[in-house]
Amino acid sequence: MLKTLGMVEACFRSPAARARASRKLGDQSVLEWVVRRATDCLKLSGVIVVVSESDRHALSHLVPADVPIYAARQPDLLGCLAAALAEYPAEAAVRIGAACPFVDPLLIDRLVTAAEKHGSADYVGYRSRDGRPAILSPAGVYAEWFRSEALRRAAQRASDPRDREQPTRYLYTHPEKFRIHLLPMPEQIDREDVRLRIDLEEDFDHAVAIVEALGHDVDYQRIANLLHHQPALRSRMAAINRAAAAET
Repeated sequence: MLKTLGMVEACFRSPAARARASRKLGDQSVLEWVVRRATDCLKLSGVIVVVSESDRHALSHLVPADVPIYAARQPDLLGCLAAALAEYPAEAAVRIGAACPFVDPLLIDRLVTAAEKHGSADYVGYRSRDGRPAILSPAGVYAEWFRSEALRRAAQRASDPRDREQPTRYLYTHPEKFRIHLLPMPEQIDREDVRLRIDLEEDFDHAVAIVEALGHDVDYQRIANLLHHQPALRSRMAAINRAAAAET
């Protein structure tokens, strides 16, 4: 059994999201960016990509040949991840979103190290300045760690559609049932004018600008420094974040 499995979640709920993951960012697709960022982590025992059965053929050519693909048939994302862990047993897993090409391997390794230090934890993530789990932030450089048994329990008990479609929501919203540990987000990136997830067409344009400026050698500190000198770009990111927050 693996100790900590990296799971790149690529179960897309819309053709637009699937298309964005397939687009080239530099010389690689967005999905390949995410996968390679995961395989660069030192604290992960292995990495798999979880896709919907219907997307297997459309996405398989975007995943490096050395990384396994698990095609899930479950109708919800929580069920998909639980099924993947049944196929690839691990003590714990790190969930990495396919819309986050700038997910930072250093921050993932820091997450796993914290989980090892807090051995009783069921869920370990980062905490935004507003106290919420950083996975809800549009910053897009974070992942989240969870104990496999905790996710299996969530998959058995969760009935709210929001919990089924946001796989870890049942964990961090039930501190009475699960042991939660949140690390503070780095201040440089914990800002309302930072948005690095690719959920919109304009997000992709911003990602292209970052890659053109920094190349493949990017981490959250270099990106934060770049954005510090790009007030117009930060202003636009802030406007998108405010609009997205107003819709929720």
